[in-house]
Amino acid sequence: MDDIVRQAMAKWPNVPHCYGWLALDARGAFRMRDEAAQQNNLAGDPIRHAALLAFIHRNYGCDTSGCWYFQNGPQRVYVDLEATPFIARTDPAAGFVLHDGQPLASLEHVYLTDEGQLILKDASHVAMLDDRDIAHCLPQLQWHGQTVEDAQLLAWLAAPDAQLRFLSGGKVLPVESVKRADLAARLAYTARPRE
Repeated sequence: MDDIVRQAMAKWPNVPHCYGWLALDARGAFRMRDEAAQQNNLAGDPIRHAALLAFIHRNYGCDTSGCWYFQNGPQRVYVDLEATPFIARTDPAAGFVLHDGQPLASLEHVYLTDEGQLILKDASHVAMLDDRDIAHCLPQLQWHGQTVEDAQLLAWLAAPDAQLRFLSGGKVLPVESVKRADLAARLAYTARPRE
């Protein structure tokens, strides 16, 4: 967290929290959601200002109840999550990087939703893989030691078992099934924080 943010929090400790105005979409873009966007259930406008995004990334955190927020000076701006608290992309050097540019550390768990989204988890992050990178990761999905074929993957999605594995960084991890609707509860985060 930035020092200027800590100072503002100390100076104004009772600023009300903000809900519904900031969202993280499924491709890792933060979006501003004005009143019209909120009332009409629209995604909002993507934030493209590099310095503002860097500030958000440095001051992005989670409270004890699993709600993610951006600490904007003395005000906590809670984030609506379209998918997970982080979005991952493939990277030739790091393997996977998060939407904030940080590498995703050694994977501990891999999940595949009933809708085909790949969820990656390390010790401190839960990240859905950007859908534009899923084809790049298909060779890492293994069925009985061989690259999974489309029919096998579809069969697994219909009736998950212990045969699907994910290869990453020299590790072979079992792929766990999770329903997209149950993702937040299963992985302990709140998708839409509210008062």
